[in-house]
Parts: sequence; structure tokens; C-alpha cells
Amino acid sequence: MEERFFAALITCFFISFGVLLGGSLFGSLSAYITGEPPVSEMMVSAQRLRIWAIVAAIGGTFDAISTFERGIYDGSTMDLFKQIMLIISAMGGVKAGVLIISWITQGDVT
Repeated sequence: MEERFFAALITCFFISFGVLLGGSLFGSLSAYITGEPPVSEMMVSAQRLRIWAIVAAIGGTFDAISTFERGIYDGSTMDLFKQIMLIISAMGGVKAGVLIISWITQGDVT
């Protein structure tokens, strides 16, 4: 059971990382095709995709909310802790993606 949880943590990290990095790169490609500055579009896309990368990594918002509800009302604190850890893992993937985009663009993505 624990091995699946650690695999889920790693999966959440890389899903959020991939969504942010891929979305930003394709956003900059579309800006290049339309004649706009691709570097600034990459930075803006990274800022806009942060929350969506986390939502995509944890599998949607309804499942997370039902897990929180089960943890709070049914006293299943282990499920609540696991869900919080999955969200933190997804946030780490987003932070790593933002850091790489910041390195690529030589800018400060806040």
C-alpha cells in the first residue's frame, strides 16, 4: 500500500511538471507563429498554468474535495494526510517547472 502512495507522489510531481513545462513551451510556439514575443508569452503562460497543473496532477478537484470531506467528517486522518502530501508534491512539480522556465527565459517568473 505504501509503495503505491510513493509512486503516486512521484507521478503527481511529474504530471504537474509536464503540464506546466509543456503548456508554456507550446504557448511560446503559438506566440512565435502569430508574431508575438515568445519569451514573454512563455513567462505569462507559466504564471497562468500553475493552478491547472496542480489540478491536473491530483486528478481533478472533486476527488480531492471528497477525500478532504472523508478525512474531516469520518475521522480518516490518513487519507487527509495523503491528499495533502499529493498536493504538496504537485506544487513541487509546478515550482520545478517554473524554475526551469525562469532559467530558460532569464527572467523572474513570480
